[in-house]
Amino acid sequence: MIRPLLLSLCLICGLAQAQSQHSLELLQQAGQRNALTGEDDEIIPRYLLQDPLGRAVSNEDFRGRLQLLAFGYTYCPDICPTTLVEMAEILKTLGEDAARLQAIFITVDPERDSGKVLKTYTEFFDPRILGLTGSPQLVRRAADNFRIRYARVPGNEGNYAVDHAAGMILLGPDGRVIKKYAYGTPPHEIAGQIRDFMQKRVATR
Repeated sequence: MIRPLLLSLCLICGLAQAQSQHSLELLQQAGQRNALTGEDDEIIPRYLLQDPLGRAVSNEDFRGRLQLLAFGYTYCPDICPTTLVEMAEILKTLGEDAARLQAIFITVDPERDSGKVLKTYTEFFDPRILGLTGSPQLVRRAADNFRIRYARVPGNEGNYAVDHAAGMILLGPDGRVIKKYAYGTPPHEIAGQIRDFMQKRVATR
């Protein structure tokens, strides 16, 4: 089994590509088109999970700051490493303004993604990205609230993959959804919109 961190290194070195066509087809077949690009399902921006130290973390803990969330898992070969590379680039582009944003990566594979595993994984991309896990029930509830659909796909020798909705979700300082970003949205575009929102909020105070 290739370790998740090695997969990430492969991505950075250019040995892994953006995402497999197979994964995209499965996502579409699972009816996930509206998970991040449609407006049919209302998002309930709530979660109660655990940080890498086992402490309870909820959406209420970041009131007053923006939150940029992505769902995925550390064994993901393509979509998740790409997303976290982009999330790290957004933080870098924001510069000092990044202190007003909490980047969060929520696992959809809690059986394998312990707090320790998540910490090692997210810190490789940027130490400011917070990895959250929890019981399968709490993870499922959080994903359902954000209309993130995911399903385990059996593999060879008992291994498995997890097909899941891709993209990022931006929450405002009041905890409400500001925008849903489809997978592949350029990081500089997201960072620019986040900075514009921050500036408008300061101007209206």
